[in-house]
Amino acid sequence: MNGTARPVNTVNAAVNTDPHTDPARVDRTPARADSGPARADRTPTRAGRTPARPPHTDTDGKPPPAAARIVAMAREQYRFVTSTDGRPYAVALDGPNIALPLRGRAGVRQRLARQFADAYPGEVASQSALADAMTVLEGICEDTDPVPVNLRVGRDPAGAIVVDLGSADGRAVVVTGVGWNVVDRAPVLFRRSGAMAPMPEPVLDGDGLAKLHALLNMDESTFRQLVGWLVAAWIPDIPHPALVCKGEQGTGKSKAAQMFINLVDPSPAAKRSQPRDEKAWSRQAFSSWALCLDNISTIPPWLSDTLCKAVTGDGVVDRALYTDDDVVVLTFKRVLAMTTIDAGALAGDLAERVLLLDLQLIDSTRRRSEEELDATFEAVRPAVLGALFDVLACALAVLPSVRLESMPRMADFARVLAAVDQTQGWRTLDDYLATSANVATDAMEGDQFAMAIAALVDQAGTWQGTAAQLLEVLPAPLVRPPNWPKDATRASGRVKRLAPLLRSIGITVDDTQRSRDRHRHRLLTLSRAPDEDDSASTSEQSSLWPEVAPPGHGRTPPHQH
Repeated sequence: MNGTARPVNTVNAAVNTDPHTDPARVDRTPARADSGPARADRTPTRAGRTPARPPHTDTDGKPPPAAARIVAMAREQYRFVTSTDGRPYAVALDGPNIALPLRGRAGVRQRLARQFADAYPGEVASQSALADAMTVLEGICEDTDPVPVNLRVGRDPAGAIVVDLGSADGRAVVVTGVGWNVVDRAPVLFRRSGAMAPMPEPVLDGDGLAKLHALLNMDESTFRQLVGWLVAAWIPDIPHPALVCKGEQGTGKSKAAQMFINLVDPSPAAKRSQPRDEKAWSRQAFSSWALCLDNISTIPPWLSDTLCKAVTGDGVVDRALYTDDDVVVLTFKRVLAMTTIDAGALAGDLAERVLLLDLQLIDSTRRRSEEELDATFEAVRPAVLGALFDVLACALAVLPSVRLESMPRMADFARVLAAVDQTQGWRTLDDYLATSANVATDAMEGDQFAMAIAALVDQAGTWQGTAAQLLEVLPAPLVRPPNWPKDATRASGRVKRLAPLLRSIGITVDDTQRSRDRHRHRLLTLSRAPDEDDSASTSEQSSLWPEVAPPGHGRTPPHQH
């Protein structure tokens, strides 16, 4: 006014002074007789942002509270979302498509605290101001519909697979049925964790698989199964069998498993110790897409159940910190690897969900130092990644048309192996099914109660009775193992859990019948499964499900106009 330009504080020019987000603002625009509300015609920019304004002071000349200024700074730079599991995140408007937590070491809180100190020299935001600002931002997140927030891998709306390279610039690999390429900004939203490490950019040199095989002491059949597992590990919406590296001491199990995990989901701690409880496991699984449990000798029942659920999809609900009525939810479906000397440690349910790789003993003349292995692996990793993404793209091209005559337990993974076989000319599916049968046999041999049931059926042909009668008829070992049931209730549960393993050696378990007396006890019927020829003669009986046409078939398409 009066022909003199008013000075502008350029340091604070980026602060949002929207009166709706900064109630302490007092408009300094001179009032006019014919004007409406001050600034009523301001035009917001994209994502709801408003043009940056210098901070205003109240009538006493004081700036707005620090919390209000922090909120204004945050709304200028981020959009706020809620994940499908109810967690609040901030996403930079002009940056990588990365969901940042509001609190924590790598969260928005620390970034805003630093920016506040830069924007207001001589002033530092207090802990209470930062806490108040985070509470407001969490409320802003709750006003949005939940969105998927992915960890390392995800699918875009068109169905392409997206793999986060983990780099600071947010680059990602997008894989479709026609190929793969590296994009500067991921088309889906990712989150990061401290357990993640960057992945090198893949390259094509035509020899990546051979370079990986040269680092591993396994035959061609085993290696091709490994390639199928690595490729399937980047498909986010299917269960993945737990990869079990088995072998005696000196076969390099731990180093091999570390390489596999660092191909799929690099981490500074690719190998983990066996967790002590379910909470410790859920925290590990929430922070990594793929992880390895190293040197497993015995697997307690709770861990076996937990690993089974992690393969097919699990969720853990826990009380939120410092609250009585709020909860946090950890949901995950993970890619797992384990190393062990004895596969007999696997329980029945878990044995059906593993891919066993038997590593060969390394000759002393071919053994290399760990430093040399690490250097070689880092040198060939870009080429290996490029070759694996090539195999994945080929498999995605034919996967929708793949049909299996019979579905094994890990049916989705089997379809991926069939797609790899179709495009590469391999036989990994047949090898995987044969290996799975061997795993079931190994698990049977490691369970004395299961072996006693098998011996009973071999002797009697068919046995029927209550769980209590089963305990009486089975010869108890002189030294009972911890998993030998102590009463009828536990015996009934053990038989149900062993049913998949027993079925793999031709023994069926039926618990649908009841005794005819007034007690109506549940009866267990153990018998040999009929031969394939006998089962084929009864295949004409009615199915459990009616025959229906697949979606999109059996209907007349509408006329095209």
